[in-house]
Amino acid sequence: MLKRKKKFLFLGLVAAMVLTVTGCGSNSDGEDTGTETSENETSGRDRLVVAQNADATTLDLHGGNDANSSLVNAQIFETLVTQDENMDIQPGLAVDWREIDELTYEFDLKQDVYFHNGEKFTAEDVAFTFRRASESPNVAVIVGQINPESIEIIDDYTIRIGTKEPFAPLLAHLAHTASGIMNEKAVEEAGEDVGQNPVGTGPFQFVEWQTGDYVLLERFDNYHGAMPAYKELMIRPILEPSNRLIELETGAVDIAITIPGAERRRIEADPELELVYEENFNTQYLGFNLNKEPFDDVRVRQAINYAIDVESILEFVLEDIGEVAQGPISSNVFGSHQNGPIYEYNLERARELMIEAGLEDGFKTELWTVNNAPNSDIAIAVSNQLAEINIEADIVQIEWATYLGAISENDHEMFIVAWGSVTGDADYGLYPVFHSSVGPSGGNRVYFANDRVDELLDSARATTDPEERLAYYAEAQEIIVEEAPWAFLATGEASAGLRGDVRGFKLNPAGHHRFAGVYFGTDDEPEADDSSADSEVDEDDTESDES
Repeated sequence: MLKRKKKFLFLGLVAAMVLTVTGCGSNSDGEDTGTETSENETSGRDRLVVAQNADATTLDLHGGNDANSSLVNAQIFETLVTQDENMDIQPGLAVDWREIDELTYEFDLKQDVYFHNGEKFTAEDVAFTFRRASESPNVAVIVGQINPESIEIIDDYTIRIGTKEPFAPLLAHLAHTASGIMNEKAVEEAGEDVGQNPVGTGPFQFVEWQTGDYVLLERFDNYHGAMPAYKELMIRPILEPSNRLIELETGAVDIAITIPGAERRRIEADPELELVYEENFNTQYLGFNLNKEPFDDVRVRQAINYAIDVESILEFVLEDIGEVAQGPISSNVFGSHQNGPIYEYNLERARELMIEAGLEDGFKTELWTVNNAPNSDIAIAVSNQLAEINIEADIVQIEWATYLGAISENDHEMFIVAWGSVTGDADYGLYPVFHSSVGPSGGNRVYFANDRVDELLDSARATTDPEERLAYYAEAQEIIVEEAPWAFLATGEASAGLRGDVRGFKLNPAGHHRFAGVYFGTDDEPEADDSSADSEVDEDDTESDES
């Protein structure tokens, strides 16, 4: 059975990546993980098993900013505000908020919330979290506008958070998983091992992480919201899409995230499985290191854009999943400019530009990619196409666990990755990857710097007028496309394959899927779980928490 949601249209949204890319080793052959389970749990009814396309890199919210880590962290940590599947701002650990002035918000916090270590959640935890986050370059693009000096605790359940300057998409950034609230005692006790010992307030608490094999979480029975209908959540990294599908077909996996074309057709033909997919916020691109010759020459970058036949890559490599990118951000992101200049496949124009750059005989370079499909397949296609303009691009494949670090150290020349505008707002889609103040660890791995683009992105942040923001972003995107720090490839889709008895799963266009509301069965509503002690829930908390 095939389900497809409508594409999101966010005109007028002032809202909230992550870097998204596939890859990493995993145990995908269904071997025993060594985790003891009861007879009931081995049937799968008390354990939900989710397969994603790579392992987490860290479970320290401030230690990184990749999609695979965020998927795990989204189950453990909660944010002050959340975004629903339509990306509208909803209450989270804050039940209400108000704008005090153009720099300051005041938040009323939810009471009777506990961390997984038994500590009670208060405003002190919020202050600690954002002061700690302000010191991390990994999440500066998310919380960097928060002024740690302006954080003011009014009382245990009221806090004010200020920004360094007016910042229109603040609430959307506070909904990002990297803005999850941490507990100071837990962080101090974990020390350098905090990335392997996450403690949050979410519906699941951490049990163990077998790197490359699985992360095991269990239901937090003192959770303040609706209880998950099962006891354990296992998230497994399975590198190859075909292996993820085999695990789904055999029942070893209940939900498989990220389903490419051939596997989609198999799911559609299987009456015991279900496919769900929708447009997400990702743009896959070929990045150039502008610090290195000949990529410091805009004519070379433009030539490469013209030389890549993205439509053929979409058809034969991606199997018509996604669309040709019209620029750096996809059409469902607020601020996307789809009416500007684009690069259409034109070998003649590409060769002319190479001649103008004095490189008619081409050059030799390296093209870095993650060591999995479809990234490696895209790299092969790009390399073959660039040979038509005498560019010899040797492909270097790197494991996901080290890939982001590798393309942040100025050693790369060309690389393939995807950037997700996970807040649904152009600020996150443009500022981290194109503002000159942002370094490679924050997203600007091409070392792009343009004074006018900086000015436009700064201005767009400082105004809350949607029309003004749209105008700033449109001009910025036209300059970026002209300067071509990327070769703009394709926008993406979020997708998942489900076992037929999986209910309650909702795709998140940012990739931050939540699993607390998932249950097993054929009915429309989950059966109440009375097995956990002391799990009383207020009447107002009967819906699954999407944070």
